[in-house]
Amino acid sequence: MIKTINLIKEFRTDEVETTALNEVSFEVKSGEYVAIMGPSGCGKSTLLNILGLLDNPSRGEYFFLDKEVSNYSEKQRAILRKQNIGFVFQNFNLIDELNVFENVELPLIYLGWSSSKRKKRVEEVLEKMKIIHRKKHFPLQLSGGQQQRVAVARAVVANPHLILADEPTGNLDSAHGEEVMNLLSELNNNGTTIIMVTHSQRDAEYASRIVRLFDGQIVTENIRASVL
Repeated sequence: MIKTINLIKEFRTDEVETTALNEVSFEVKSGEYVAIMGPSGCGKSTLLNILGLLDNPSRGEYFFLDKEVSNYSEKQRAILRKQNIGFVFQNFNLIDELNVFENVELPLIYLGWSSSKRKKRVEEVLEKMKIIHRKKHFPLQLSGGQQQRVAVARAVVANPHLILADEPTGNLDSAHGEEVMNLLSELNNNGTTIIMVTHSQRDAEYASRIVRLFDGQIVTENIRASVL
């Protein structure tokens, strides 16, 4: 599904050039669950942004679904993103002015689904995420765990090939964090590919492979014999 070859990302100002990613090469096969770990500033979020087609690398190759996409325009990346990728963020990124149903419905509106088809799919996903009883509530009326469940529902509502999760339990207590990790594991067991950035060793142990970054480079990759 994903392959990078010598991926480099540089950020330049008038006085300073920073290399956030330095010749990163790795692959993620369809159906894998990969955790990316490393200290703050090592390039984890930069890598996730490129894998999620939110940004282009400075140099190197990036293959997504067998297409070389490293030089795609924002319009081309946006089309691929909305058709194939769901995002789960640490800060939930829900729209406060929209209720739960409307937040989850939004990706389907962008994809041009009919109203009746959207309603059926959104309610199906909210039921699965055990948040259907809150569908008319607004984000600020929900607990952190409930907000993250809504965020996961929004990420999966269009049946994406890939879910990218950036510190998905970072703002949650342990009980709600475990609930979200179990949701992601269930999605992976049903065939969804997941790439997760995390500082938590406990969360990383849900993945089948752990990739560690340091100073913009992959320093270790560990395939886990068994997961939680």
